[in-house]
Amino acid sequence: MARKGSSKLRNIKVDLIYKNKMVAKLINRAMKDGKKSVVTKEVYQAFEIIKEESKEDPLKIFIQALDNIRPTMEVRPRRIGGAAYQVPISVRGPRKDSLSTRWLIKAANLRPSSEYKTFAQKLAAEILEAAKGEGGAVKKRQEIERVAEANRAFAHFRW
Repeated sequence: MARKGSSKLRNIKVDLIYKNKMVAKLINRAMKDGKKSVVTKEVYQAFEIIKEESKEDPLKIFIQALDNIRPTMEVRPRRIGGAAYQVPISVRGPRKDSLSTRWLIKAANLRPSSEYKTFAQKLAAEILEAAKGEGGAVKKRQEIERVAEANRAFAHFRW
């Protein structure tokens, strides 16, 4: 636990095209080696692919996908009497967004390169599947919530 108090939240600027903070967070999270312009092009290409395939607003589909990925419960270890228990707790707001973007990018990166040639294609496919309630990121959320449900007996250790 930090001794110097809580950390300051950074103010994230909206992205240039869609004027949305969650798109900016997606770009920042997907960035590798500080190459933001490369990832920005990839994310916008993914949104163009979504627009072509679904004939809808890609921002609306992206928000729907994030809503389907956001977890409500997770487990945190608590050490009580020499034993570590997995205690289910509800996920707070900013952490929900952080986990959902992280899982979305990881699931997109795990897609096979033989089928999808670029990161934009992988990301577009993952966002479209997540909007339908399918895909690797949604499976990750379901797995986390299933573990939290299984450990509901230890919920009284929450504090």
